[in-house]
Amino acid sequence: MSETERIKEAVKSAYGSLATSRTIPLESGCCEPATKDKLLRYGYTKEELESLPESVIALSDGCGNPTGLGMIRKDETVLDLGSGGGIDVFLASKKVGDGGKVIGLDMTPEMIQRARTNAAKAGLSNVEFRSGEIEKMPIEAESVDVIISNCVICLSPDKGGVFQEMFRVLRPGGRLAIADEVALGPSARMRRKTPPNGAAA
Repeated sequence: MSETERIKEAVKSAYGSLATSRTIPLESGCCEPATKDKLLRYGYTKEELESLPESVIALSDGCGNPTGLGMIRKDETVLDLGSGGGIDVFLASKKVGDGGKVIGLDMTPEMIQRARTNAAKAGLSNVEFRSGEIEKMPIEAESVDVIISNCVICLSPDKGGVFQEMFRVLRPGGRLAIADEVALGPSARMRRKTPPNGAAA
């Protein structure tokens, strides 16, 4: 197995486990460990969270709110990369309205199934969840107005390929709204491999 395949399998396994293990405790009626307090710190509003099913909030595992950047307009097509349980798809669906469409793309079968179940329960007709990888999107060229992503691109072993695919599927004038983690310096692992003078270890 190549390093790229190993990384993808590790990510898929981790999020598959998350999808099957996170449920709503009946005693509290709220979600753990993706609590509403954490999501409020990540830029979601109280009104947004109150509009979502608890089963959607429970599956959230991002690091920001890409739908809150003012990029999404009525009647547009939005693509969410690594949509997971669908929190940002659900919020974007309200912004595009009945004339728009939101596509959630994820490579984890368990997450896709949970997201589709939640969308069906909510009666959403303007959302769709597709199975696929963000390095090779099952999306037509120049078919998307806005791409959103919430702490997913950092997990890809081929970030250049992800951005090439984003450029391919975006319409001319399309926009990106991305919340993600960025390394500002070498990791502890890289520092251990590099001597202080910068020479190769």
